[in-house]
Amino acid sequence: MIFFKLFRRLETKIHPLNYLFWECTTRCCLNCRHCGSDCISTSAYKDMPLEDFLKAFDSIPKREIDKDFIVVITGGEPLLRPDIEDIGNAIKSRGVKWGMVSNGYLYTPEIHSKLISSGMRFLTVSLDGLELNHNWMRGAQDSFKRVVNTIEFVSKDPRISFDVVTCVNKKNISELEQIYTFLDQRNVRRWRIFTISPIGRAKDDPNMHLSNSEFISLMQFIKNKREFINKERKKKLKMMDITYSCEGYVGSYEEKVRESPFFCRAGINIASVLIDGSICACPNIDRKRFSQGNIYVDNFYDVWRERYIEYRDRKWTKESECKGCKMWKKCLGSGLHNWQPEGFLCHYKKTIRK
Repeated sequence: MIFFKLFRRLETKIHPLNYLFWECTTRCCLNCRHCGSDCISTSAYKDMPLEDFLKAFDSIPKREIDKDFIVVITGGEPLLRPDIEDIGNAIKSRGVKWGMVSNGYLYTPEIHSKLISSGMRFLTVSLDGLELNHNWMRGAQDSFKRVVNTIEFVSKDPRISFDVVTCVNKKNISELEQIYTFLDQRNVRRWRIFTISPIGRAKDDPNMHLSNSEFISLMQFIKNKREFINKERKKKLKMMDITYSCEGYVGSYEEKVRESPFFCRAGINIASVLIDGSICACPNIDRKRFSQGNIYVDNFYDVWRERYIEYRDRKWTKESECKGCKMWKKCLGSGLHNWQPEGFLCHYKKTIRK
């Protein structure tokens, strides 16, 4: 843990940018219950022109873009943009790897082939339960069949790094074992689980938020599954990875539900260009409070170098909601997306048995 703290301190001091989100659209073909951005088919925002994003991206000196630099295209649903291939080719021409987050609804083998040709190397799609619960979450009766079709052909392509994410809620928490088997049988090699923050459409939906006992059962499921996977791998068997996403510090479950200790890299390695030009970090972070500038006014890379103070020095969390917490030095105030106008969500407190 001492070495990890030293690493975290050094990484924060240097803050090398290597993960850049672009919220290229807030239009979406679905109406998901947990959407943090409240995306709909007729968004109030126009899609950001590609040239506007590229101007911001090109402010990053080439010497600062290493082989691990990734641009992640997100939305809304990026496939609603007719120029998605042009976007990929423009990023590819700059020698940078790129990936996409998609709901999988519009994805087809033809689109997949075109995106691979334009340089896409990473893809994330969502499966939020078995058929009934996935369709309930996504607001479309054919969503499950469409995303499963996407999973089945993409998971067979060795040219791409592919993972499936699942938002665990009260309705699908009893299906986790079945979902694991379902994905494993379809050759998925990485399954990432997350829980919801009280933002967007999910903030007032009681079905979205796990009780403390349900959250603990989720942690136990991931822990037990990872222990089983590690035993099987010793027998040289191929097993699907399962991990809890970077939601927050989870106390005694740290390193039992993920590969390394919790480290919120927002503003340290991660930045974003949002639909209105705001310069922020993870797209789920409170935009009004934590945005650092705007590409239509500021030089993107100057903002990265000179601002993000609240991200890189989190002592302010210790003086507010985290005051007096004995775990603060390990947690540093949790993930910044958990600091919302509706309140602060502490994952550590959810793991404490009473």
